[in-house]
Amino acid sequence: MVRALLGKPQTKLVIFTIAALPFCYLLWGAFNDALGANPAEYLIRSTGELALRFLCFTLAISPLRVIAGLPELLRFRRMLGLFVYFYACIHLLCYSWLDMGFEWVDIAADIAKRPFILVGFTAFVLLTPLAATSFNRAIRGLGARRWQMLHRVVYGIALLTVLHFYWMRAGKSNFAEVVMYGAILAALLLWRVWNKRFARH
Repeated sequence: MVRALLGKPQTKLVIFTIAALPFCYLLWGAFNDALGANPAEYLIRSTGELALRFLCFTLAISPLRVIAGLPELLRFRRMLGLFVYFYACIHLLCYSWLDMGFEWVDIAADIAKRPFILVGFTAFVLLTPLAATSFNRAIRGLGARRWQMLHRVVYGIALLTVLHFYWMRAGKSNFAEVVMYGAILAALLLWRVWNKRFARH
C-alpha cells in the first residue's frame, strides 16, 4: 500500500505543496506583521533552518529507501534537494536585503570578517552547481560517474551548514537544536560509510 501511494503522481504534488507551505507562511507573516518584534531576524533564522531541515530530509532518502525497501522514495530526492537550494537562496536574500540593505561592499567585507558568514556562503556556493546539475540533461552531459562525484560534495555542505548553524547560535545558551541537527546529519553520513564498506560484502 505504501509503495503504491509513493508511486502515484499526486503524491509528488502533495509533497511539493507541503514543502512550499513554510515559505507561504513566512510570506504571509511578512505582509501581515506576524513575525514577532524582529521580523528580519525571524526570516533570516527561519529560512536558514528550513534549508538545513530539507538537507536532512534529502540525505535521509537513501537510508530510508534501503532500510524500508522503498525504491519509490528516490522520486522525491531531487525535488527535496531543490527545496534545500530554494530555502538557501531565500536565506541569502533575506540576509543581503534585510540585514545588509544590498550594500555589496559591506556584504563582501562581512563575509571576509565573520567566519560563520564565510562558512554559510561557502556552503551556498558549493550547493549551486548541485542544484544546476540536478536535471537529466546535466546527468547525461556530465556522465553518471562525474555527476555522482560532483554530488558527493553534499556531504561537505552538510558539515559546513551545521558549523554555520552552530556559530550563529554562539553566545546563546540553548544548543539543543544544534546538537539535534548535528546528530541527525552525523547519523546519515555514518550510515553511508557503513553501507558502502560493509553492507555490500
